[in-house]
Amino acid sequence: MSEAPIGVFDSGVGGTSIWKEIHKLLPRERTIYLADSKNAPYGEKSQQQILELSIKNTELLMEMGCKLIVVACNTATTNAILYLRTHYGLPFIGIEPAIKPAALNSISKVVGVLATKGTLSSSLFHSTTENHANGIKLIEQEGTGLVPLVESGNIDSKETETLLRKYIDPMLDQGMDHLVLGCTHYPYLVPVLQKIMPEGVKIIDSGEAVARQVKAILEKNAMLNTATSHKGHRFYTNIDPKVLRNFVSGVAPDIRVEKLDF
Repeated sequence: MSEAPIGVFDSGVGGTSIWKEIHKLLPRERTIYLADSKNAPYGEKSQQQILELSIKNTELLMEMGCKLIVVACNTATTNAILYLRTHYGLPFIGIEPAIKPAALNSISKVVGVLATKGTLSSSLFHSTTENHANGIKLIEQEGTGLVPLVESGNIDSKETETLLRKYIDPMLDQGMDHLVLGCTHYPYLVPVLQKIMPEGVKIIDSGEAVARQVKAILEKNAMLNTATSHKGHRFYTNIDPKVLRNFVSGVAPDIRVEKLDF
Protein backbone atom coordinates (compact mmCIF):
# COMPACT_ATOMS: atom_id res chain seq x y z
CA MET A 1 0.00 0.00 0.00
CA SER A 2 2.96 2.36 0.40
CA GLU A 3 2.87 3.50 -3.24
CA ALA A 4 -0.92 3.92 -3.27
CA PRO A 5 -2.16 7.52 -3.38
CA ILE A 6 -3.46 9.68 -0.57
CA GLY A 7 -7.07 10.70 -1.22
CA VAL A 8 -8.30 14.21 -0.46
CA PHE A 9 -11.80 15.58 -0.86
CA ASP A 10 -13.51 18.91 -0.27
CA SER A 11 -16.63 20.76 -1.34
CA GLY A 12 -14.47 22.53 -3.91
CA VAL A 13 -11.08 24.18 -4.28
CA GLY A 14 -10.63 25.11 -0.61
CA GLY A 15 -9.09 21.80 0.37
CA THR A 16 -6.15 22.53 -1.94
CA SER A 17 -4.87 24.69 0.94
CA ILE A 18 -4.59 21.43 2.93
CA TRP A 19 -3.24 19.50 -0.05
CA LYS A 20 -0.39 22.01 -0.46
CA GLU A 21 0.70 21.47 3.15
CA ILE A 22 0.59 17.69 2.69
CA HIS A 23 2.65 17.89 -0.50
CA LYS A 24 5.17 20.22 1.15
CA LEU A 25 5.72 17.80 4.04
CA LEU A 26 5.43 14.57 2.01
CA PRO A 27 6.71 15.33 -1.50
CA ARG A 28 7.12 11.64 -2.42
CA GLU A 29 3.45 10.86 -1.89
CA ARG A 30 1.12 10.88 -4.86
CA THR A 31 -2.40 12.16 -4.37
CA ILE A 32 -5.90 12.15 -5.77
CA TYR A 33 -8.03 15.21 -5.06
CA LEU A 34 -11.81 15.48 -5.50
CA ALA A 35 -13.28 18.98 -5.75
CA ASP A 36 -17.04 18.57 -5.34
CA SER A 37 -17.65 22.15 -6.49
CA LYS A 38 -21.03 21.26 -7.98
CA ASN A 39 -22.33 20.81 -4.43
CA ALA A 40 -20.46 23.69 -2.76
CA PRO A 41 -20.83 25.00 -0.17
CA TYR A 42 -21.42 22.02 2.12
CA GLY A 43 -21.86 24.37 5.07
CA GLU A 44 -25.38 25.34 4.02
CA LYS A 45 -26.63 21.76 3.59
CA SER A 46 -28.34 19.44 6.08
CA GLN A 47 -26.32 16.92 8.06
CA GLN A 48 -27.86 14.08 6.03
CA GLN A 49 -26.90 15.74 2.74
CA ILE A 50 -23.33 16.30 4.00
CA LEU A 51 -23.09 12.66 5.07
CA GLU A 52 -24.35 11.41 1.69
CA LEU A 53 -21.87 13.60 -0.20
CA SER A 54 -19.02 12.47 2.06
CA ILE A 55 -19.92 8.81 1.47
CA LYS A 56 -20.01 9.39 -2.29
CA ASN A 57 -16.57 11.03 -2.26
CA THR A 58 -15.10 8.39 0.03
CA GLU A 59 -16.28 5.46 -2.08
CA LEU A 60 -14.94 7.06 -5.26
CA LEU A 61 -11.51 7.58 -3.69
CA MET A 62 -11.54 4.00 -2.42
CA GLU A 63 -12.34 2.77 -5.94
CA MET A 64 -9.29 4.72 -7.11
CA GLY A 65 -7.12 2.76 -4.66
CA CYS A 66 -6.36 5.35 -1.99
CA LYS A 67 -4.58 4.19 1.17
CA LEU A 68 -5.73 7.05 3.40
CA ILE A 69 -8.38 9.76 2.99
CA VAL A 70 -8.14 13.35 4.14
CA VAL A 71 -11.54 14.96 4.65
CA ALA A 72 -10.27 18.42 3.70
CA CYS A 73 -13.50 20.14 4.66
CA ASN A 74 -14.39 21.34 8.14
CA THR A 75 -18.11 20.84 7.58
CA ALA A 76 -17.71 17.28 6.27
CA THR A 77 -15.35 16.44 9.14
CA THR A 78 -17.64 17.71 11.87
CA ASN A 79 -20.74 16.08 10.37
CA ALA A 80 -19.51 12.86 8.78
CA ILE A 81 -16.08 11.64 9.85
CA LEU A 82 -17.29 9.52 12.77
CA TYR A 83 -19.54 7.61 10.35
CA LEU A 84 -16.74 7.24 7.79
CA ARG A 85 -14.29 5.89 10.36
CA THR A 86 -16.87 3.38 11.58
CA HIS A 87 -17.95 2.08 8.17
CA TYR A 88 -14.77 2.05 6.05
CA GLY A 89 -11.57 0.14 6.68
CA LEU A 90 -8.87 2.74 6.05
CA PRO A 91 -7.52 5.73 7.99
CA PHE A 92 -9.33 9.09 7.81
CA ILE A 93 -7.81 12.44 8.74
CA GLY A 94 -10.25 15.25 9.42
CA ILE A 95 -10.12 19.02 9.75
CA GLU A 96 -11.26 20.82 12.89
CA PRO A 97 -11.04 24.54 13.69
CA ALA A 98 -7.83 25.12 15.67
CA ILE A 99 -9.57 26.34 18.82
CA LYS A 100 -7.01 24.86 21.23
CA PRO A 101 -3.86 26.72 20.08
CA ALA A 102 -5.81 29.97 19.74
CA ALA A 103 -7.20 29.66 23.27
CA LEU A 104 -3.82 28.76 24.75
CA ASN A 105 -2.02 31.69 23.13
CA SER A 106 -4.65 34.42 23.35
CA ILE A 107 -3.63 37.34 25.58
CA SER A 108 -6.95 39.19 25.40
CA LYS A 109 -8.87 35.93 25.93
CA VAL A 110 -11.06 36.85 22.98
CA VAL A 111 -10.92 34.46 20.00
CA GLY A 112 -12.88 34.76 16.78
CA VAL A 113 -13.98 31.78 14.71
CA LEU A 114 -14.91 32.31 11.07
CA ALA A 115 -16.60 29.16 9.77
CA THR A 116 -19.60 27.81 7.89
CA LYS A 117 -22.99 27.27 9.44
CA GLY A 118 -22.54 23.50 9.10
CA THR A 119 -19.36 23.56 11.17
CA LEU A 120 -20.54 25.97 13.86
CA SER A 121 -23.77 24.04 14.44
CA SER A 122 -22.14 20.60 14.67
CA SER A 123 -21.82 18.58 17.88
CA LEU A 124 -18.11 17.99 17.23
CA PHE A 125 -17.45 21.74 17.10
CA HIS A 126 -19.34 22.28 20.35
CA SER A 127 -17.43 19.51 22.12
CA THR A 128 -14.14 21.01 20.88
CA THR A 129 -15.03 24.44 22.24
CA GLU A 130 -16.17 22.97 25.57
CA ASN A 131 -12.88 21.10 25.93
CA HIS A 132 -10.50 23.86 24.88
CA ALA A 133 -12.15 27.29 25.29
CA ASN A 134 -12.65 27.53 29.05
CA GLY A 135 -12.13 31.13 30.16
CA ILE A 136 -12.18 32.34 26.55
CA LYS A 137 -14.72 34.62 24.95
CA LEU A 138 -15.36 32.80 21.69
CA ILE A 139 -16.99 34.84 18.93
CA GLU A 140 -18.56 32.59 16.30
CA GLN A 141 -19.23 34.10 12.88
CA GLU A 142 -20.74 32.37 9.86
CA GLY A 143 -18.80 33.24 6.72
CA THR A 144 -21.86 33.25 4.48
CA GLY A 145 -20.94 34.05 0.88
CA LEU A 146 -17.18 33.55 1.22
CA VAL A 147 -16.95 30.04 -0.25
CA PRO A 148 -18.61 31.04 -3.56
CA LEU A 149 -16.17 33.97 -3.88
CA VAL A 150 -13.19 31.63 -3.45
CA GLU A 151 -14.75 29.01 -5.75
CA SER A 152 -15.08 31.62 -8.49
CA GLY A 153 -11.50 32.82 -8.00
CA ASN A 154 -12.88 36.20 -7.00
CA ILE A 155 -10.60 36.63 -3.99
CA ASP A 156 -9.04 40.05 -4.43
CA SER A 157 -12.30 41.83 -5.18
CA LYS A 158 -13.92 44.76 -3.41
CA GLU A 159 -16.90 42.48 -2.74
CA THR A 160 -14.68 40.05 -0.80
CA GLU A 161 -13.06 42.81 1.24
CA THR A 162 -16.42 44.39 2.08
CA LEU A 163 -17.86 41.06 3.22
CA LEU A 164 -14.83 40.25 5.35
CA ARG A 165 -14.92 43.67 7.00
CA LYS A 166 -18.58 43.06 7.86
CA TYR A 167 -17.62 39.81 9.63
CA ILE A 168 -14.29 40.84 11.17
CA ASP A 169 -14.84 44.40 12.42
CA PRO A 170 -17.31 43.39 15.19
CA MET A 171 -14.79 40.79 16.42
CA LEU A 172 -12.02 43.39 16.52
CA ASP A 173 -14.31 45.77 18.42
CA GLN A 174 -14.62 43.10 21.14
CA GLY A 175 -10.85 42.72 21.51
CA MET A 176 -10.12 39.64 19.38
CA ASP A 177 -6.41 38.83 19.14
CA HIS A 178 -6.67 35.41 17.42
CA LEU A 179 -8.82 34.51 14.42
CA VAL A 180 -9.45 30.83 13.74
CA LEU A 181 -10.28 29.93 10.15
CA GLY A 182 -12.85 27.14 10.28
CA CYS A 183 -13.14 26.40 6.56
CA THR A 184 -10.42 25.18 4.21
CA HIS A 185 -11.44 27.79 1.64
CA TYR A 186 -10.59 30.62 4.02
CA PRO A 187 -6.75 30.40 4.02
CA TYR A 188 -6.93 31.81 0.49
CA LEU A 189 -8.45 34.93 2.04
CA VAL A 190 -5.48 35.54 4.36
CA PRO A 191 -3.94 38.32 2.21
CA VAL A 192 -7.23 40.25 2.38
CA LEU A 193 -7.60 39.53 6.11
CA GLN A 194 -4.08 40.80 6.78
CA LYS A 195 -4.97 43.96 4.89
CA ILE A 196 -8.01 44.72 7.03
CA MET A 197 -6.80 43.56 10.48
CA PRO A 198 -4.15 44.99 12.83
CA GLU A 199 -0.76 43.25 12.74
CA GLY A 200 -1.20 41.97 16.28
CA VAL A 201 -4.10 39.67 15.38
CA LYS A 202 -2.87 36.14 14.67
CA ILE A 203 -4.61 34.05 12.03
CA ILE A 204 -4.71 30.30 12.65
CA ASP A 205 -5.67 27.50 10.28
CA SER A 206 -5.26 23.73 10.45
CA GLY A 207 -3.16 22.99 7.35
CA GLU A 208 0.25 22.24 8.88
CA ALA A 209 -1.25 20.23 11.74
CA VAL A 210 -3.22 18.10 9.29
CA ALA A 211 -0.12 17.40 7.20
CA ARG A 212 1.78 16.32 10.32
CA GLN A 213 -1.07 14.01 11.29
CA VAL A 214 -1.10 12.44 7.81
CA LYS A 215 2.62 11.75 8.11
CA ALA A 216 2.21 10.29 11.60
CA ILE A 217 -0.58 7.93 10.52
CA LEU A 218 1.34 6.78 7.44
CA GLU A 219 4.43 6.11 9.58
CA LYS A 220 2.40 4.25 12.20
CA ASN A 221 0.89 1.98 9.54
CA ALA A 222 4.15 1.56 7.56
CA MET A 223 2.52 3.19 4.52
CA LEU A 224 4.95 6.02 3.74
CA ASN A 225 5.95 6.03 0.09
CA THR A 226 9.67 5.28 -0.15
CA ALA A 227 9.79 4.98 -3.95
CA THR A 228 12.14 7.39 -5.69
CA SER A 229 10.03 7.66 -8.86
CA HIS A 230 7.15 10.12 -8.79
CA LYS A 231 3.82 9.21 -10.36
CA GLY A 232 2.17 12.62 -10.03
CA HIS A 233 -1.08 14.03 -8.74
CA ARG A 234 -4.60 13.78 -10.12
CA PHE A 235 -7.21 16.45 -9.47
CA TYR A 236 -10.86 15.97 -10.40
CA THR A 237 -13.68 18.50 -10.36
CA ASN A 238 -17.31 18.14 -11.42
CA ILE A 239 -17.48 21.64 -12.94
CA ASP A 240 -15.20 23.59 -15.30
CA PRO A 241 -11.63 22.68 -14.21
CA LYS A 242 -10.20 26.12 -15.00
CA VAL A 243 -10.45 27.55 -11.46
CA LEU A 244 -9.09 24.39 -9.79
CA ARG A 245 -6.21 24.36 -12.26
CA ASN A 246 -5.35 27.95 -11.30
CA PHE A 247 -5.12 26.99 -7.62
CA VAL A 248 -2.68 24.08 -8.11
CA SER A 249 -0.73 24.63 -11.32
CA GLY A 250 3.00 24.96 -10.78
CA VAL A 251 2.91 23.66 -7.19
CA ALA A 252 4.19 20.18 -8.01
CA PRO A 253 5.38 18.20 -11.04
CA ASP A 254 3.02 15.97 -13.00
CA ILE A 255 -0.28 17.55 -11.98
CA ARG A 256 -3.34 16.57 -13.99
CA VAL A 257 -6.60 18.48 -13.56
CA GLU A 258 -9.67 16.98 -15.23
CA LYS A 259 -13.44 17.17 -15.15
CA LEU A 260 -15.20 14.09 -13.81
CA ASP A 261 -18.90 13.58 -13.23
CA PHE A 262 -19.35 12.45 -9.63
